Amino acid sequence: MIVVSARSARITRVLLGAGVRGLFRSRLGLVSASTRRAAFAAEWRRAFEELGGAFIKLGQMISVRPDEFGDELAGEMARLRDQVAPIPFARLAPVIERSLGAPIGELYASIDQKPLATASVAQVHAAVLARPYRPVWGEELPAGAEVVVKVIRPGAADALRADVAEARRLATRRVVRWMLRGVDVDSTLKEFADSLERELDLRVEGRIADRFAFDFRPDPKITVPRIVWTHAARRVLTMERIYGWRLSELNEAELAGVDAHGLAVHGATAFMRQVMLYGRYHADLHPSNLFVTPDNRIAYLDFGIVGHLTDAERGYIAQVLAGFVYRDADRALRYSEKLGVVVPPQKVEKVRAELGELLDKTMAGGSTDFRHFGFGFLGLLRRNKITIPGGYGLLVKSLATVEGVARRLYPDIDIMDVAKPFVTRMIGDSIGSPEQLQKRVPAVWRAAMRELLA
Repeated sequence: MIVVSARSARITRVLLGAGVRGLFRSRLGLVSASTRRAAFAAEWRRAFEELGGAFIKLGQMISVRPDEFGDELAGEMARLRDQVAPIPFARLAPVIERSLGAPIGELYASIDQKPLATASVAQVHAAVLARPYRPVWGEELPAGAEVVVKVIRPGAADALRADVAEARRLATRRVVRWMLRGVDVDSTLKEFADSLERELDLRVEGRIADRFAFDFRPDPKITVPRIVWTHAARRVLTMERIYGWRLSELNEAELAGVDAHGLAVHGATAFMRQVMLYGRYHADLHPSNLFVTPDNRIAYLDFGIVGHLTDAERGYIAQVLAGFVYRDADRALRYSEKLGVVVPPQKVEKVRAELGELLDKTMAGGSTDFRHFGFGFLGLLRRNKITIPGGYGLLVKSLATVEGVARRLYPDIDIMDVAKPFVTRMIGDSIGSPEQLQKRVPAVWRAAMRELLA
C-alpha cells in the first residue's frame, strides 16, 4: 500500500494543474513558440510561489539559468520573492542558545524579537553585540555594535529536503519529462539539492563573505558584512548590520548625495575584477543583495550563489569578450569551445553566420549592449540544440545582470568599455607567459625562415 502525504498530494495537484493551465493558455500549443513558452512560464511561477519552501529556492536557481530553462521561464522565476509568515522568536531562542552554547543575554546586549526578514530557510533579527569582537578582516566590532542574526528556522531543513525528494519523484513521470523536454532534469535537481545543503549550513555563507572581504580589502568603495565567528554555527550566523538603499530606492539615495554615476562604474569594474582577477564572482545580484550606502559604497550581501573560475577559464572568457568587442565570431566560438560550448562540425558555418549577424546588430550605432548579445548568443545555441555548460550560462546571466544594475545607476554606461582593460591585461599576460612563448617560438622561427628563404 502506497501512502501519499498531504504535502505530496498538494505538490502533485498544484504542479499538474499548472501544466494543464499552460496547455489551455497556449491553446494546446497552437500559438507561437514564444507565446507558448511565456504561458507555461507564468503558470510554473505561480505554482512555485503557491508551494513555497524548496520550490521558491528551485525557482530562484532557475532564474539565473536562462541557458538551461530559456529566457521566459528564467524571467518569470526572477519575480519570485521568498516571503513567509514569521515564527515567534521564542521558537528561535533555543536554536541560538544550543548552537552557540551560551544564553542569549551573554551573547547580545539586546536582540529585537520582531524579524527584519523572513524566508523559508531562515529568519533574520537585529541585535547588538554584548562584547567587542575582532573579525577575520577589517576593524574591530566594538561592544554595542549593531549586527544581524540569521537563524535556520526549526523544521526547515527536514521540510526542504522532503520537497526535494518529492520533486525528484515527480520528475520520473513521463508527463513532467515531456513538459521539461530539453532540460537535464536529474542533474538540475542534483545541483539544486547540493546548493540547498550549502544554504542550510550558514558557516558556508560566512566563509564566502570573508573571502570576498579579503579580495576587496584594499577597495574603499566596496564593503562586505564582517562575520562574528564566536556567534556563528551551522544554524546561526551573526554579521555586521549594513544600512543602505536597495536598487529600487535609488531616487532616495541620490537625494541623499550618493554618486550614482561613480558607483555604477566602480561596481561594474568590481565585478570584472571578480571574474578576471579573483576567479570568484557574486552570481545572484538583485535589489535585496546589493546596497548603496550613505557613505558612497557598494555593499554585497547574501552569498548564496557564487561562481568559480579556473585561471584557464578566465583567459578563455577574456578571449570570448574580445571576440564580442572586435566583432570576431571565430574567436568567440573558438574560445567558447574551450569553455565547453562544443559546436558540431556540420553546424559551425551556420552558427558562425548567425553569431556574426548578432554581433553586427549588437554593435550597431557604436554602442554595446551585453545583455542583448549574451542572451542572444545563448538563444542562438539553444535553437541549434547545442549544449550550454551551466557555468557558462551562469556567467553570461551574471554579466547581463551587472550591466542592468549599472544602468539603473548610470543609464549611459558601456559595460564593454569597463571590461576592455581587464580583457587586454588577461590576453597580454597569456601571450607573454613563458609557457605560451615556448609553444609559439618554434612556429615563429619556421615562418621567419620560410620568408627569408622564399
